[in-house]
Amino acid sequence: MGVLGAFARHLDAIVGPGVMLLYPLYASMRAIESPTTLDDQQWLTYWVLYSFITLFELSCSTVLAWFPIWPYIKLVFCMWLVLPVFNGAAYIYANIVRKYVKNIGGSVSSTYSESHKKVLQMMSLDARKSVERYIDTHGLEAFDQVIKAAEIEARKQQH
Repeated sequence: MGVLGAFARHLDAIVGPGVMLLYPLYASMRAIESPTTLDDQQWLTYWVLYSFITLFELSCSTVLAWFPIWPYIKLVFCMWLVLPVFNGAAYIYANIVRKYVKNIGGSVSSTYSESHKKVLQMMSLDARKSVERYIDTHGLEAFDQVIKAAEIEARKQQH
């Protein structure tokens, strides 16, 4: 029981760096090189959350010293954030963070109609900027045609 007991007592120190740093580092580098942005969201969100956890630990280290299970709680939470089967970081982004940050970067211009504002507000800041450049170049009518074509395509895929 000596080896297993030592392993269990130091599980956070043995497994933690791999789960909380090495794998996320590797996955983040792969995300940078991949053409999709879905994995970028997962890993950027992970690093933001990991930074908050680290700041919390630094700020509350004297209090956390009284809770010997804290390292294990942190390990389990980070595993939930990291492991692809859970994608916890993406879940937190989609269900919590996005509500607070989707309006960062300014609101939609008041020159657009309410229906155009609705469509633009559903987009990320980068997408919104691209669409606004498209509208400036081609006009609102061209944007309306794109929206109608997307709606028709969505209806086709539903059937």
